[in-house]
Amino acid sequence: MRISMRADYGVRAMTDLAMHYGAGPIPAADVARRMVVPAVYLDQVLSALRQAGLVRSTRGPQGGHELVRSPERITMADVVVPLEGQLGLLDCLEDVTACELVERCSQRAVWLRLRSAMVEALEGILLSELAAEMRRAEDRSAYSI
Repeated sequence: MRISMRADYGVRAMTDLAMHYGAGPIPAADVARRMVVPAVYLDQVLSALRQAGLVRSTRGPQGGHELVRSPERITMADVVVPLEGQLGLLDCLEDVTACELVERCSQRAVWLRLRSAMVEALEGILLSELAAEMRRAEDRSAYSI
């Protein structure tokens, strides 16, 4: 199972915005540079996050992006699900017509449990926690120079 780069970049961008929460709009170019995300791709990700109601965008010279609500109220699931979809590990989990065996499949329940556990884990991680860990990592690397 893999999480797409789209979701990875989205979590990176949201972590950066969480680290600068309350500082006003943050230019996408700054987020891209700090989080090592291609700027063109970041624009697409931020657009999807804006449509999901997680990010607000402001145009103009002082413009940029900022979180709509505090990082303590945004989970990793809030970010990943809109970018990945329903985390359907298999097509049949979302669309029962995708497989002829769905009614008698011995593994479908396992895949459903696994998906549920993954969503539950993502719901248990706050954006504020990711931002705090990023700050700690930056502090550690500053001392190792």
